[in-house]
Amino acid sequence: MAKFLSGLLSCTLPDRGTHPVFEPKIRGASERTAFDNKLDDMPQTPPFKGQLNSGSYNNNLYRSSEEAYHDLYYQDHSLVSGSLEALIHHLVPTVDYYPDRTYIFTFLLSSRLFIRPHEVMSRVCQLCVEQQRLADPPAEKLRLRKITPKVVQLLTEWTETFPYDFRDERMMRSLKELTHRLSTGEEVYKKAVGQMSQGLIRRLTVLSQYEEALVRINATAAERLAALKAKPQAVIQRDLLSVCNDPFTVAQQLTHIELERLSYIGPEEFVQAFVHKDPLDNKSCFSDHKKASNLEAYVDWFNRLSYLVATEICMPTKKKHRARVMEFFIDVARECFNIGNFNSLMAIISGMNMSPVSRLRKTWSKVKTAKFDILEHQMDPSSNFYNYRTALRGATQRSVTAHSSREKIVIPFFSLLIKDIYFLNEGCSSRLPNGHINFEKFWELAKQVSEFLTWKQVECPFEKDRKILQYLLTAPVVSEDALYLASYESEAPENNMEKDRWKSLRSSLLSRV
Repeated sequence: MAKFLSGLLSCTLPDRGTHPVFEPKIRGASERTAFDNKLDDMPQTPPFKGQLNSGSYNNNLYRSSEEAYHDLYYQDHSLVSGSLEALIHHLVPTVDYYPDRTYIFTFLLSSRLFIRPHEVMSRVCQLCVEQQRLADPPAEKLRLRKITPKVVQLLTEWTETFPYDFRDERMMRSLKELTHRLSTGEEVYKKAVGQMSQGLIRRLTVLSQYEEALVRINATAAERLAALKAKPQAVIQRDLLSVCNDPFTVAQQLTHIELERLSYIGPEEFVQAFVHKDPLDNKSCFSDHKKASNLEAYVDWFNRLSYLVATEICMPTKKKHRARVMEFFIDVARECFNIGNFNSLMAIISGMNMSPVSRLRKTWSKVKTAKFDILEHQMDPSSNFYNYRTALRGATQRSVTAHSSREKIVIPFFSLLIKDIYFLNEGCSSRLPNGHINFEKFWELAKQVSEFLTWKQVECPFEKDRKILQYLLTAPVVSEDALYLASYESEAPENNMEKDRWKSLRSSLLSRV
């Protein structure tokens, strides 16, 4: 990840635009429960709007009449800063208050820069218990009945949006303690708590299965690469064109992989990937264990696809075959663009622009490059990727008004998305001079991450082809040195520097056989 970030920092600072917002999935009317009816009685939080901007994202925050603290600061009815303790208080429901859903998401997303999630959960539990402690038992029971549905709703939003937080045993322990206290009352609360717990367990189970599947896929890929290295001079009999020669089908299968891997990235990973030491704390919030593994796995997939493209082009010994592979990947890239799969598109372009591929002048002379030139223009990094950002806005607008899953697909160029969020985090201080949290910054951070959540929820409408998927995920991908050697073997070095490198590579790589 450190190497990846260093590459991003050389790019220019992105511009800012408005973003559609994430809306949690809502059950249908037929699925309403008695607990839902209880929720109708609480002060209603306005739903997220279709578009976000700095003026509309947090202008409907409710303030509790029972707030005993004054460490929250507002400007034009928008929360702009506050002490960490006051912000935690603002998260906890009371008898006549429920926090705005945008605030819940923004605080839970950003607070991990200053405090571990299990510490937030501990404080939430403590504050909930304190609210219920009254001298008069009948009054305490009535108060519990009013607060319980709100606390359960808060926990439900937390477990649904940030389920990976609960892989921490400390989180689960606090959750069980609080839900046990809440579910000791009416049966409807017990049922709601049970449904929330079952949903959380289901999400964590699916995550574990996905991680296990990734380990198996990576192991298979490593085995196939080892087999190739054992016979580096052997002609590869099986390539992607022999598995599927239809560019549209390959683009669809790439979209399957993209959407699946996107779906497992937790929104908190964008923050945790960039955690630094809090100046008011002696330790980094996440120094104890890795917290952005799904994000890094997705970055690894982009790199794999780029190298797969370069491998497929460089390894064939015949110029005619190499040219046919180039034209095939150009067609695949164009179909990815049409689908809205910008990440695979950029990975293919990156692979075709790798030096071992770009130097194959004789091969390129046999390729009709007009379509590739158009695609390169769309992903041109100049003017801070202006053309790509324009295309992305178009795809996003299409997604908002879509009538089919096919039209809803938006898969961003992921490295640029991470860079945008990184610079947003680095470009503005998280704390103000008085020690308060700069919440204006975190509204902006939440806007960007919420758009990602909308994109990752789309279900892929294309039929899976397991044979193609298996090839894309596990086919041998060779190193950059091996690509250079294959490139030099196909088209002889053109200058002394290339000749020296060719001799060096032949000596080092072939001697390992």
